[in-house]
Amino acid sequence: MQIFKVFRAPEWAQMQRDGQTLGAPVDLADGYVHLSTAEQLPVTLSKHFAGETGLILLACKAHDLAPDLRWEVSRGGALFPHLYRPLRMNDIVWSRAIATTDQGHETGDLGWGDPG
Repeated sequence: MQIFKVFRAPEWAQMQRDGQTLGAPVDLADGYVHLSTAEQLPVTLSKHFAGETGLILLACKAHDLAPDLRWEVSRGGALFPHLYRPLRMNDIVWSRAIATTDQGHETGDLGWGDPG
């Protein structure tokens, strides 16, 4: 199963430079890296990134993040993936820019790469 992280361009650049990251400011404040499933991603984008451009979508294989990945109750009682260690470049299966339209963010086909 693939899970996803959304970064702003400077956050993605920092991760590429350092080879890993503890995440965005919200991740640092909460003590874990927030991730989303494909089904959760549209609401994550509209709730936390509304109106923002220059976003990068990263895909990871959930099983590769174990045992540091926990599924915890969050928004609306749904289980969200939270990573309790740095997110590393070798965790990333693929990355790409998130397009924006008049209707908001366009995630397109989330099945790029090995579905893992």
